[in-house]
Amino acid sequence: MEAFGDRLKVIVKVFRRECHRVLHSERTTIHGADGMLMLLQLAMAEVNKQHGQEFKVALSDVLMAWKHLLLDKLHLPPPNFARLENYDLIVEAYESFLKRSNTVDLVDILSMYKQLRLVDSDPEEPVSPIQLFEFLSGNMEVSGLPDSSVPSTPSSKGRPCSSQVKMSVRRVFCSYLNLLVNAKNDMALALTLDVPSRTLGRQAFTDVKHAAHNNSTSLFLAVTSFVRVIQLGGKGYAPAESDPLRKHVKGLSDFVHFLDDLEEILGEIPDPSVCGARLVAAVRAVLVKGRSSGDAMYAAADETTKELKERICQLHQIQKLIANGSGTGISPARPKAYVVNHCTAYGGRDTVKVLMALLDEEALTPPCRNKADLLSEDQPVLSGAEGTCILNLFSPKTESSDPSLRAHTMKSCLSTACWSSPAAARSLPVCTQLPNPKPSPLWMRSAALTWCSPKPSLHLNARIRSRAVCSRGLLSGQEVEMAKTELQARAIERRLALRRGERATRGSRWILTNVEVQRTSLQRRNRSLVSKCPARMSARPRARRS
Repeated sequence: MEAFGDRLKVIVKVFRRECHRVLHSERTTIHGADGMLMLLQLAMAEVNKQHGQEFKVALSDVLMAWKHLLLDKLHLPPPNFARLENYDLIVEAYESFLKRSNTVDLVDILSMYKQLRLVDSDPEEPVSPIQLFEFLSGNMEVSGLPDSSVPSTPSSKGRPCSSQVKMSVRRVFCSYLNLLVNAKNDMALALTLDVPSRTLGRQAFTDVKHAAHNNSTSLFLAVTSFVRVIQLGGKGYAPAESDPLRKHVKGLSDFVHFLDDLEEILGEIPDPSVCGARLVAAVRAVLVKGRSSGDAMYAAADETTKELKERICQLHQIQKLIANGSGTGISPARPKAYVVNHCTAYGGRDTVKVLMALLDEEALTPPCRNKADLLSEDQPVLSGAEGTCILNLFSPKTESSDPSLRAHTMKSCLSTACWSSPAAARSLPVCTQLPNPKPSPLWMRSAALTWCSPKPSLHLNARIRSRAVCSRGLLSGQEVEMAKTELQARAIERRLALRRGERATRGSRWILTNVEVQRTSLQRRNRSLVSKCPARMSARPRARRS
C-alpha cells in the first residue's frame, strides 16, 4: 500500500499541473499545517483587536478554533464543544489573508483535487477528509515525508543546534525562497524583513503595514515601491518628508537590494541545481555574518543549507526525467515568439519550478508536536533584540509601555499639542513677545510656538510668561527647546496637582504656527514689526554718518 506522504504528494502534483484552470496565478504557494495554525492565530488576534481587546489570544482558544476550522472546511461532523463567540469573523479574516497573500492551505488543495483530477489517469480519492484531519491535527504517524523539526544530519559536539532554533532558521530560508516565487506572501516578508538585523523592528513593520493598507497592495510591493521611488523617482516624485517609511530608508533599501541580488542569481544561472545552491548559499551568508562558528544559529544555518542543496539537486533530477519522458510539466506559459531576448525570457523558469516543488514539500511537513513552541511569544532571537514571533510583528503596538509617571506625562503632553492655521492663531489672544535680537538661521525660522489662553495673566506666572512666544516673533533653536521644557514641566506639575486633589489650571494650549506664512499679513497690520523681521533688517540700507 502506498504511504500516506506519497498520496499527499499526488494531490499537490495534480494541483500544480491543473491550477491554471481555477486560479489567476500559477505561482500560488501552499501553507502547511504550521503555517495554517500561525495564520489562524493572527486572524483571531485581529478580530479581538477589532472588538476593543488586546492583540493577543490564548493558546486554548487557538486550538479550539483550529479544530472547528478543520472540521468545517473538510465537511466533517463538528466537535462536542461550542464555537467561539466571533468564530465567523475569524474564518472570514483567515480566508481574507489567504486570498490577499496569493496562498492556499492543504484543505483547499484537497477540495480542488476533485475538480482538477483527470478521470482516466489520476486516482479518485488518494486521501480522505478524515485522514487529512488526523494529519493536520498531529495525530497520525506519517511516513514518506521529511520532518524538519528533527535534524537529519547529526551536529558536532562543539556546535549545538536545538530543534526550535533549526525550525526557525529553516522557516527563514524557505521564506526567502518563497518571496522569489510569490512576492505577495505577507507571512514570508514578515519572517525575513529584519532577519538578519536591519534595524527594522515592530515599528518599521507597522509602518509598512499601514502603507500597504493605504495603497491596497501587498507588503512586499509597498516596500519595493517606496525604495524605487527614493532611488529613481527624483525630487519631484520623492515621498513626503512626513512619510513614516522615511525613518527606515536604510533598512528597507538593504532588504530590497538583497532580494535584487537573489533575483539576479535566479535570472542569470540557467542550471536549477547550481542556481538553487547559489541562492541558499547567499541566504546563509547574510544569516551567519558576524557570528561565531559555535553559535547555535550558525550550526542550524549550515545544516539547513546542506539539506536544501541536496534536495534541490534531487528535485531537479526528478523534473528532468519527467520532462524527458512526457514533455509536459507544471511550468507557466512559454514565452512569446516576438520576445527579443530569449535568454532573459527563459531565464529562471526551470529554477522557479524546482523552488515551487521544494516549497510544496515543506508545506507537507508534519505539524509541530509542541504547539506552545510554535505559537509562543518566546521565539528564538535570530537577529536584533526581538524573536521571530509572528504575533508580535503584526501587533499594532509600536512603543513599549513605561510605568513611570514622568514618561507618561511627557507623551500625553506632546500628543495634545494642536496644529492651527495662521488665521486661527491670529484670532486668539497672545502673550508678550519674546525678544529676538539676533537673526536666526533659515531652518530655525520655519515655525514658532505660541501659548494661547483667554486670560494668560491668570494662568501663567512671570517665569513662564517670559518664555511665552508671540506668533509674530521668531525663535532660535535654543529658545524653542527652553519653551518645550517649560511646557513639559508645567504639564507634570498639573498632573501631580490633579493626583493630590488640588485645582489645576485649564484652558491653555500650545499652538504651532508658521511664521513665514504670516509675515506678509503681519507687515500689513503693523508696520512697526517690519523693522524687526530678519529679512527686512538685512535689506534696509544703513544711515550715512555725517
